[in-house]
This record gives sequence, C-alpha cells and structure tokens, in this order.
Amino acid sequence: MYKTTISSPLGKLTLTSDGFSLTGLFIEGQKYFLAQQGPFIEKKDLEVFLETQDWLKRYFSEGKPSPSELPLKFLGTEFRKVVWQELLSIPYGETVTYKELGERVYKKLEKNFISFQAIGGAVGHNPISIIVPCHRVIGSDGSLVGYAGGIEIKEYLLHLEQSS
Repeated sequence: MYKTTISSPLGKLTLTSDGFSLTGLFIEGQKYFLAQQGPFIEKKDLEVFLETQDWLKRYFSEGKPSPSELPLKFLGTEFRKVVWQELLSIPYGETVTYKELGERVYKKLEKNFISFQAIGGAVGHNPISIIVPCHRVIGSDGSLVGYAGGIEIKEYLLHLEQSS
C-alpha cells in the first residue's frame, strides 16, 4: 500500500493506493482517517496519484470530472461497497437524502428492511472522499448532517458544485 499527501483548497489530502487503483482520499482531520488501510510506503509519483491530482485540480476549478475517469478500488465489507457504488450514481451538483440512498441500496440488494444506521455508517466510512460523493447525502429535512470531513467542508463542496 502506498500513500502521498497533497495540498488542496480544503487543506492537506492524503491519497492511498494499492499501486494501481485509488483506495483512499482522506481530508486531514476527518473521522476514520486511513481506516482499515496500511502500513504504507510514501510514493508521490504513482500514476494513479498523478491522475487523482489532475482530477482534483479540475474539480476544484469548478470542472465536472467524472469518478469513472479514475481507477477506484473499495476496501470494505460487501454491504459498504454497494453503498459506496451507489454514491457514485448521485449526479454532480445534486443531493439525495439518507432515506433515498437507503431505499436505492436495499432495492439493489433485494432487501425489505432499511437500516438507516447501517447506511449512515457506510456513508461515514467512505474511504474515497470527494470523488465518491458522500457529501451529496443530506438529511430528510434538507439539513447538512453526517460528514466525516466536517459540516463546513460538506457545505463548501456542495456550494462549489451548485455554483458551477
């Protein structure tokens, strides 16, 4: 496993990789920082890190790069992988509620019961912040709740997307 740290408008970001795919993008100080990954070898010049830096540069300059441009690899339980994959379907500049996300996931899994706590836990443990847009999930009343990077950063990302 490899990692590097880069600068962004949000401060320092830590990128992680298995050498081929991006496995993590963590905002400095976020909850679950580097959870379930490591140990790491510092390596700044991995191709996937360079591609991710380019993606982020375009994103923060109000571009609309697609997550599909990057090789992503989710490290987590099968349930969480389904939730994270579903996050990728939320269009740029739009939001969904935790309830809507839960309904989508449980429909995909062909389940009858929706555990919003499990959905919230999976969203909160998203290891590839920003690119896998967990910031686009909001409370049923439209409130900005539950972002591991902090509500201020969630608000910044949503504003960035909705202004472009």
